Amino acid sequence: MNDSSWGAPPRAGSQAGYWGPNDHGAVPHGPVQGAAPAGPAYDAPEAQQTRSMPIVPDVPAHGGNQDDDRGAARLGGPLFRDETFRDGTFRDETSHGATSHGGTFRNETSPAGTFRDETPSAQPAAAVPQNPEPMPDAPQPASAPQKKSAGRDLTAAIGVGVGLGAVIIASLFVVKAVFVGVIAVAVVVGLWELTSRLQERKGIKAPLVPLAVGGAAMVVAGYVRGAEGAWVAMALTALAVLVWRMTEPPEGYLKDVTAGVFAAFYVPFLATFVAMMLTADDGALRVMTFLLLTVVSDTGAYAVGWRFGKHKLAPRISPGKTREGLLGAVSFAMVVGALCMEFVIEDGTWWQGLLLGLAVAVSATLGDLGESMIKRDLGIKDMGTLLPGHGGIMDRLDSLLPTAPVVWLLLVLFVGSA
Repeated sequence: MNDSSWGAPPRAGSQAGYWGPNDHGAVPHGPVQGAAPAGPAYDAPEAQQTRSMPIVPDVPAHGGNQDDDRGAARLGGPLFRDETFRDGTFRDETSHGATSHGGTFRNETSPAGTFRDETPSAQPAAAVPQNPEPMPDAPQPASAPQKKSAGRDLTAAIGVGVGLGAVIIASLFVVKAVFVGVIAVAVVVGLWELTSRLQERKGIKAPLVPLAVGGAAMVVAGYVRGAEGAWVAMALTALAVLVWRMTEPPEGYLKDVTAGVFAAFYVPFLATFVAMMLTADDGALRVMTFLLLTVVSDTGAYAVGWRFGKHKLAPRISPGKTREGLLGAVSFAMVVGALCMEFVIEDGTWWQGLLLGLAVAVSATLGDLGESMIKRDLGIKDMGTLLPGHGGIMDRLDSLLPTAPVVWLLLVLFVGSA
């Protein structure tokens, strides 16, 4: 179809090939024959709006639907036509001669049966992409490098660590009995933190009173009577937990007493081995070696893992621990262990210190992972907030508790128990 004007529709009997209504308003099914008018069908002022239009074929060269480019403005003159889209919708377009600038009125019936009237803008506009893609060679801003974070308040952590170290050293080398009291206090506070978190997060009510009394007695028994006294105190504490829980309703009895027996073994019984180390003639030096190796192992793992850690050690349990950190813990602990066994522990040798340091690094890491497993099950980050920069008492005892029996046993094997 060729059209040379963009404007009002010609009158009836106009140019041949015009698809439009006749005098009766009906839409014919073929071209209306007639002579073309001598000029445009509107006034002279409006004739200035006339534009010459490009030649548009009746059927697209590619054979597709003429409404393929429906996103762009329609080119052509007045048009009456019934069209069926590819999606099955029907459109009846009517061009009104009274519309200025060739405005076209369009009736559309969507598949949902709704009716829509559209009047396009007077001027045709080229289709503009909604989301233009960026130029491939456009320079991208470089992201600022992020510094590694230590993950805790180092100032508070160092201050608390120094304070605890001063208390331990003062009590350890002045009066041994005072240090036993420090161990008992740490055990009671650790039991309170553990049982409180169990009740808050899991609804498990492990009886605290028999645990606290039995735990303190266990530490004293281990210092006074050795391993035999520790085992007897452990058995009596477990029995006290079973009996104490009987005073409450039976619902949840099994899980409460199970948690109570676990707490008695995990905190006070393992801590009793520190008290048993203290009974030797060089007990203070043995305890100091035990504490120093554990702290050095943790420090080496933290420093090396924070600086060089890339490969996760146990991502499901503790995502922050790395294999490089474990190597740092082993290296630091073995060096310090060799020095301590050679120059601090009587009758000790450097190679024994290497084995001792290796065992401490492994047991301390396993203890840390075990504590992380408990906290992950409870859905918490720290067991408490008593120690700024560290968390709770249990967050400091996590690596010490399982390491105590390992150091006690190896020192007995290497240099005896006297």
